[in-house]
Amino acid sequence: MQLFKTPNIRFLKYKYVALGIAFAIVLAGVLNIAVFKGLKLGVDFGEGTLLRVVFKSPSNEGHIRDLLQTVGLGKSQVQKSGTSGREFQIRAVESVRTKPNDQDQLEAHEALADKIIEALRGDDGAAERARGLIDLNTLDEKSLTALLESSFPGSGPESARAILAQRNKTGIIASFQELSGLKPEVRTYLQDKTYLGGMTVLSRETVGPQVGSDLRRKAVQATIWSLLGMLVYIALRFKLEYGVAAIFTLAQDVLITMSIYSFTNREINLPIIAGILTIVGFSINDTIVIFDRVRENQKLLRGKPLEEVMNVSLNQCLGRTIITSGTVFLTVMALFLFAGDVINDFAFLMLLGTIEGVYSTIYMSCPVVLFWQRWFKPKNAGRR
Repeated sequence: MQLFKTPNIRFLKYKYVALGIAFAIVLAGVLNIAVFKGLKLGVDFGEGTLLRVVFKSPSNEGHIRDLLQTVGLGKSQVQKSGTSGREFQIRAVESVRTKPNDQDQLEAHEALADKIIEALRGDDGAAERARGLIDLNTLDEKSLTALLESSFPGSGPESARAILAQRNKTGIIASFQELSGLKPEVRTYLQDKTYLGGMTVLSRETVGPQVGSDLRRKAVQATIWSLLGMLVYIALRFKLEYGVAAIFTLAQDVLITMSIYSFTNREINLPIIAGILTIVGFSINDTIVIFDRVRENQKLLRGKPLEEVMNVSLNQCLGRTIITSGTVFLTVMALFLFAGDVINDFAFLMLLGTIEGVYSTIYMSCPVVLFWQRWFKPKNAGRR
């Protein structure tokens, strides 16, 4: 399939404008990160507890903060998920650094999560708890299994998984009749021992300060080592200037991504780091294709200036670039629009990376090679 028969776009004519735009975005992003808003680090790289909760009835961030304020956690981060008004993400920000060691700090964060759950529950189910009943909607798999195993040895784990599956499906169990997949005697037992509160915890993550620090360090190391590895590979496959250009290109991809994430106040976590490394791989693939075509055309177009050879190469690869990047773009656009809040940040990153990968290949990798040839090579180097 050939999208363009004979395109003749002078891409590098606009290299200074394009580089200026990229530099402005990076500079504004660095200032925003260093001086103003900074990066919003997820619980993976920070310290604290992250809860995803669902309420039986719609609520709002203000009401949830008021509930948390009653236990001194009014400064916790509260974010609505979805459009139902019932699901929220809550990150505790209370400091527990006074604890003597990492294990004690981790236990303190676990206790902090329990404190949040109790605050959000409020007076809901107080009468039931006074009678010794347990809230079925807040029990995790371990607690559910222990509860059921005491009366139904051997079938506790299976019944617990069935209950959690129903809770994940509906968000919250509103009636014992929803547990139709359980044996009648198990359902009757639960009705006698538990009650259905107005809130459930979808997920609960706790990270201590040492773990968060280690993850930050390893994420930076993974990114740096991947860039250095690609520098060596490109330098060996082509020439040193091509490797240097690739590193500038990939560094621009990472910096622009971080800048836009700081502007949009999106959270940086481990899946996002994985996404950044994916972008790096996607971008370098496009860059290598262009460099390969430039190397071929330098033999076919002897005597032509390097900038002209690059323009010819970019035009020859234009159809391939649009087809490859376009299919990826449409896929991640579908994820961004329809896959839900859990994967939204990752899909946004991949959308950004798809565009940025093509932009940086044209307006960073090629110009850097061109400038290198002009500054460090003899005048006829670009005509060989």
